[in-house]
Amino acid sequence: MTDETPVSEIMSSPVITVTQDTTVAEAAEVLADEHVGSLVVGDDIIEGIVTETDIVRAVGGGLDLSATTVAEIMSDPVVTIRPHEAVRTAGERMGHNGVKKLPVTEDGEPVGIVTTTDLAHFFPRSRIKMASQPERDVHEGEFE
Repeated sequence: MTDETPVSEIMSSPVITVTQDTTVAEAAEVLADEHVGSLVVGDDIIEGIVTETDIVRAVGGGLDLSATTVAEIMSDPVVTIRPHEAVRTAGERMGHNGVKKLPVTEDGEPVGIVTTTDLAHFFPRSRIKMASQPERDVHEGEFE
């Protein structure tokens, strides 16, 4: 595997979608039931994205979760990537735009999603160089 691998090889699919009029309470239930961290808003065209963090902000802000819709808390516009683009490009796009979830689209339609967790699992641990010997100034497990 290289960083030129297309995102289609690491993306999760299918994408779980909801409509703009889905309540925050309903969205939270879908997140929990589907064991996902985000929901794409819109089926054919991505209108927004709602994440666990958005739900937590809604709770913390004291919003009425049964009366508030995801349209009121979702992020838009949504940064996306195409299935043939490289995993490296996905990581760069996420970093440059400060996002952790990147819907994968084909002809504007959501076909998958790539997350920072997907990227962390993709890149081999061997890229992190670890010391084979403790540093000389480390005594009894203490370090700075």
